[in-house]
Amino acid sequence: MLLLDILEKKTDDGVYIIAEIGQNHQGRLEVAKKMILKAKEAGCHCVKFQKSNLPAKFTRSALARDYVSENAWGKTYGEHKEYLEFSKEQYQELQAYSQELNLDFTASAMDELSLDFLADLKVPFIKIGSGDANNFPLIKKASGLGLPLVISTGMQTLQTVDKIVSIMEDAGKSDYALMHCVSAYPTPPKDCNLRLISRLKQRFTNVVIGYSGHELGVAITQAAVLLGARIVERHFTLDKNQKGSDHRCSLEPLQLKSLIVAIESFKLQKLPLEAHEIIAMLGNGQELEEALRYTGEKEIFPCELPCRNKLGKSLVAARSLHKGQMLQLKDVAIKVSEPNGLTAETYFDIVGKQLTYSVSEDEPITGNMVQF
Repeated sequence: MLLLDILEKKTDDGVYIIAEIGQNHQGRLEVAKKMILKAKEAGCHCVKFQKSNLPAKFTRSALARDYVSENAWGKTYGEHKEYLEFSKEQYQELQAYSQELNLDFTASAMDELSLDFLADLKVPFIKIGSGDANNFPLIKKASGLGLPLVISTGMQTLQTVDKIVSIMEDAGKSDYALMHCVSAYPTPPKDCNLRLISRLKQRFTNVVIGYSGHELGVAITQAAVLLGARIVERHFTLDKNQKGSDHRCSLEPLQLKSLIVAIESFKLQKLPLEAHEIIAMLGNGQELEEALRYTGEKEIFPCELPCRNKLGKSLVAARSLHKGQMLQLKDVAIKVSEPNGLTAETYFDIVGKQLTYSVSEDEPITGNMVQF
């Protein structure tokens, strides 16, 4: 598999390309199969979905809230997400169809139960999305599964990325990649900060760096490859005008094919290029110049806050907890919560800290509830 060759540094002339189908299949198996076929025809190496166990990923209040949106598939957010979730049997059918086409098949694990599900499915690698890049218990568990990992780093700080690498080192794991990513849909060129690919390559010299893009068009992703990205992930759709929030920043089949043809034409052994060389080569004007402008160290961009506030993970009570209780890890879960609680990266910091308020099961643990 090309991905393994890239992770194991056995090749310097390949880019592994993932078509992120996600939930753009509209909850329909036949649409998902058509998307898999079109991704294969475009020249992709892999199709990727998103796997969630909804009660494990979301709090009850997050699932129960009314969901009024032109993109809604249900009256509540839980109904909406359930409509778009495939069963185990459907996943097996999609996996078998992908294998018939000689196409890698995997998914993002959105919670620990989904991580187990994908491991049992024997996928070739597991994706950890940006929303879980600070979910250190999930990453720690994933590091021990014996499967390659691809980890996106959107809406996270450099300190969080350092922690991910530390977890991998502690596990003795080298078959993983970090993906530069900005979690804004679509991402404005000025916020793409592609030079962070170079920064990550310099900081983590033994780690493969890739790019998960949410911008419009393909030129910025081409530039990411010319900077040295060796794994590329782009959202994929049959039609940008379909119902759903991800379609707009997704590539249609002809766009995806044009991206892959361009990448295949690059002389990868002579990379990376400097920003001015990339601009001269691609000639894409102001947007490319903005994307290649270095905007400082990795941090959470303002454009990422809507996504982080909606889908970022929080600490919640795993069971009913009482005021004065000294917190243990078993007392705390990590979920998408409404309202938000302490962010997921503080999970290991609250061990032994005293609760100043009582909190019910599945409710967020906020900063004023813990005596630091």
